[in-house]
Amino acid sequence: MSYAIYLEPGREKSLKRKHPWVFSKAIKKVKGKPGIGDTVEIYSNDGQYLATAAYSPESQIRARIWTFNQNESIDTDFFERKFKQALDARQYVIEEGGLTGFRLSAAESDGLPGITIDKFQNVIVCQLLSAGAERFKANIVEALRRIFPDCVVYERSDVDVRKKEGLDKVTGPLHGSLPSAPIIIQENGLNIEVDIENGHKTGFYLDQRDSRAALERFSKDKDVLNCFCYTGTFSLYALRGGCKHVTNVDVSEQALAIAKRNVEHNNLDLSRVDFVKQDVFKLLRQYREEGRLFDTIVMDPPKFAESKAQLTGACRGYKDINMVAMQILKPGGTLLTFSCSGLMDQNLFQKVVADAALDAGKELLIMERLNQAADHPIAGNYPEGFYLKGLICKVY
Repeated sequence: MSYAIYLEPGREKSLKRKHPWVFSKAIKKVKGKPGIGDTVEIYSNDGQYLATAAYSPESQIRARIWTFNQNESIDTDFFERKFKQALDARQYVIEEGGLTGFRLSAAESDGLPGITIDKFQNVIVCQLLSAGAERFKANIVEALRRIFPDCVVYERSDVDVRKKEGLDKVTGPLHGSLPSAPIIIQENGLNIEVDIENGHKTGFYLDQRDSRAALERFSKDKDVLNCFCYTGTFSLYALRGGCKHVTNVDVSEQALAIAKRNVEHNNLDLSRVDFVKQDVFKLLRQYREEGRLFDTIVMDPPKFAESKAQLTGACRGYKDINMVAMQILKPGGTLLTFSCSGLMDQNLFQKVVADAALDAGKELLIMERLNQAADHPIAGNYPEGFYLKGLICKVY
């Protein structure tokens, strides 16, 4: 049975601009009773075809667009075409960086709503966050197998946002089995271990690749503090850049263990690295009380804002942590600071960091802006795809 959605008058404007979401308040009526993830055609109030989408009856985003072409079927061939297009767009990034780990699908930005896919060596990790992605899981896996016939496919859909789609958290193999040996990817000449089963997100933060490389330029003979270090990959670049010493700080003992192994994987000098299991907020204040100063600080915290209601609190958090970081920087020191909260736009983040400098009694020069790596593209019709913001600052 075919299903259809008819929009309220005037609510077709965003779809005519190719935005991939339809909110519940935009819908006038639904033809039939589509279930979670079912395919629906979307029409304007006067009956004009607009798009084909996946239906999500429990989400405020009631439909996510698969295609604006009425003649295009949503099947394995569809996903194969999309993945091949995404791979082709990234080929130059893969070749330039000698990458064996990269993002294949950046969800809506690649025209694949709710489908995030990372490839680590011979293992493909899928994070399927939308009703439509769940509905077509078998087709997605088959399409991936067609393009990468020798790959293992593993699912890491253990994210709270699935609840908004009426879906449970899921993790485990979709095709084949994970290798027993550690999975180590290559990035800009460095070897990095990836924890696919238990690591954050899909196992690793590929989006910070360019920012890690930027740190190398500010590391020679420097004492570096790497906050929220996770598996310590910023520090690998600092060590390769000739830093005097680097301190990795994270609350996860497991992540710090991988951080240590990453140093070993690259034959770098472990004697120049400390691994500190501690809450960053508390440790920064401890360093301030002790009068300990650093030449370079990396501040890469987790997402502070999951909703608009949390944005004010997130601003306070970013301001506080950057203020204390600036207070333990040597005069003329370098701060690389980031926000991965998509709801915090670039201008607001810059204002928060500038306000932190005022409260710290410091002068701030913003030298460079950073953002997500090129295998995390931003579609012209989906500005929400821009989420990672970074600043390289000199602090006096």
